[in-house]
Parts: sequence; structure tokens; C-alpha cells
Amino acid sequence: MNKLIRGLIAGYGAKKLGGGCLGTIVVFIIIYWALGYSGC
Repeated sequence: MNKLIRGLIAGYGAKKLGGGCLGTIVVFIIIYWALGYSGC
């Protein structure tokens, strides 16, 4: 998966799921890693 698309998807998910500043960053990292790990 293209890194830009992966970043956009992770950013959208982090915006929806992240509670605060730190939570959003943690959710972004988890989603970004999961998308890269799954090989999508």
C-alpha cells in the first residue's frame, strides 16, 4: 500500500477514535503499523 494512502487512512481513523492529543497519536501509530504489517 502506498505510504501516503496508508497515512491518510491512519489519520482518519485516529481522528475518529483518538480521545485526546496523545490518544490520537497512539491510534495513528497502531493503525499505520497494522496497515503496513497486513501488506494491504
